[in-house]
Amino acid sequence: MKLILTARSRLQKSVEYTELQQHGLSASFEIADGIGSPRDPIRANIRIRNEGSDTWFGVIHVELPFAKTEPRFFLPAFMYGHNRGEAPQNVPNEFPRLRVGSPSRPSSPWWMVRSDRLSHPAAFVYDNGKIYGLCASPYFICKDGIKQQWSPDQIGEFYQYAGYTCSISKGTVGYTLGYENAPLLFIKSRLVKERAPLGENCFELASAESVDITMYLYEYDSDSELGVNAALEEVYYRYHQDPREGSDFRTAAADLSQAIYQYAWLPEDRHYSTFVFEDRESGGYRYNKIISISWTDGLTVATPVLMAALRLGDEPMRQQALSCINNIVENSMNPASGLPYDAYQDGTWSIKGWWFDGMRTPGHSAYLAAQAMYYIMKAYDYEKRIKGCRHEDWMIFVKRVLLQLERTKNSDHEYPTIVSARTGAGLEYDSFGGAWCMAALAYFSWLTGDSSHLDSLKRSENHYYETYVKRMECYGGPLDADKAVDSEGILAYIKAVRFLHALTGDELYLDHMRDAICYEFTFKFCYNSPVKIPPLSTIGWSSCGGSVTSVANPHIHPMSSNLVDELQYFVEQRNDPYVRQRMLDTVRWGCQTYNRYDNEFDYGKKGWMSERFCHSEGLVTEKYSDGSLASTWFCLMPWASGSVIEGLVGDYWEAQMK
Repeated sequence: MKLILTARSRLQKSVEYTELQQHGLSASFEIADGIGSPRDPIRANIRIRNEGSDTWFGVIHVELPFAKTEPRFFLPAFMYGHNRGEAPQNVPNEFPRLRVGSPSRPSSPWWMVRSDRLSHPAAFVYDNGKIYGLCASPYFICKDGIKQQWSPDQIGEFYQYAGYTCSISKGTVGYTLGYENAPLLFIKSRLVKERAPLGENCFELASAESVDITMYLYEYDSDSELGVNAALEEVYYRYHQDPREGSDFRTAAADLSQAIYQYAWLPEDRHYSTFVFEDRESGGYRYNKIISISWTDGLTVATPVLMAALRLGDEPMRQQALSCINNIVENSMNPASGLPYDAYQDGTWSIKGWWFDGMRTPGHSAYLAAQAMYYIMKAYDYEKRIKGCRHEDWMIFVKRVLLQLERTKNSDHEYPTIVSARTGAGLEYDSFGGAWCMAALAYFSWLTGDSSHLDSLKRSENHYYETYVKRMECYGGPLDADKAVDSEGILAYIKAVRFLHALTGDELYLDHMRDAICYEFTFKFCYNSPVKIPPLSTIGWSSCGGSVTSVANPHIHPMSSNLVDELQYFVEQRNDPYVRQRMLDTVRWGCQTYNRYDNEFDYGKKGWMSERFCHSEGLVTEKYSDGSLASTWFCLMPWASGSVIEGLVGDYWEAQMK
């Protein structure tokens, strides 16, 4: 396999990368072993030496070219296909997109990015029935005065990040010593910086100094984009680190649920606050309510808290959660549409949640409506299973909503993302968020034994699999990301196929479930990124086991922790060590990512947890009181805690008790 080596010096005026010789650098190259397969990649050893008399500062770029036809790139958690560069881009939220030619911002025919924007240190492309790609260490350390690539068995002082690249114009994926964020750096979707001059991101080579790098190269046949997952599994094992030791799972569930119970409840609203802040002036607390029925509040809080209360035998906590659920069931229905209103504020139910002004089309969110039904059923399931209580009024409410959502499917068997608040008709499609409708209906069918919608569910599952999952490009989950590729919607699909397998016993659904799980794993960190901004940098917080939310919101958040039930179900059906290990990463990550004691994360009480963990430069906007940047939000966000709680007190809890 051919590799192309170029460099850019900090001193040069041009931004172009040119041959190493022009920089006084030389390179030697050795193919050590391997055949390029997922389990046996080609191992390339490269030595780069500074032949000049002066110290060299810059970025060195190693590219792997491939025979370009219609390439689709996969840089885990950063680039999927073209990041929908084919779709209209004049939307409020910007994120990196690939387009040929000379497109306008935020599209580009090439990207360079710092290594910690990727969840796995690898870059792949699918083209013309083949997978091509490379992986190499995400950063360099200095050990005994020698710069070397980090690996889990190497201990040394952090020296410099590496970087990863892709180019649809040249037909390459690449790796850099030092890094650039080019042509743009996305702090967040509405804070984008132009390419900066080379500065602290440079790699340094003294006169006569050399550095050795090892790269693993891939080239193998594949029927679809799903083929990248086999190589990513190998990358995972090569670079995997366990999360740091946290609380045991029972203690974590108790800490998190008690904090919500004690600090987030709004008795006058019979609901939980979406944000809770410490008020340092008064010594009390401030609340940003922005109440919704699901997603960032509502039932994604109440049901996990109820489950925890049932596990822990905490009756006051149980009654609090039941009050929230009953309030939504009793009062949220919009009779015109047959769907629950999405949001609540100042005594009024409406469709105008905090996300409303960022939508293209006004209406109910099918994501929120169906997810709410799913969590009402999960509450019903656990109340019946553990307490022996049957809330039949909940199921009547759920059935009415699910039947209405079932009527909105289009001729592709896809559910809408937006539904009319006046008529209940589907208004907008082309989105993976509607998969929550499929998940809720599959759960309902399993709970009730009603198989009348099974054929319809199978048709929808086939559509979502062929259109989104098989192409490794699931977009349109979160309402605030302008249909960027994300990790949220796939959670619904995985829950749906879990119940389809339970209903049918068909192994196809376990096959599809694993494909979808592996897609989610592409967003989930396999190693512990060296965070440089406090408080995450100072407490030893671990990125491994946490998932990046989307290509538009480059931070780790805990939503994927609600997938532990499904991962537990899968490994009980199939003895799959890879899925089991990544499930354990997810559990352990959740047990170390909240305040285990007051102010562990430089804010809040024991059990407090926010949704934002900034492992990279992305979304670092929070500030300490002295104006310095912080790598997390300083607030309690109950939905985030709820995701972790749900993963700890469901099927995983029962498996640990056996």
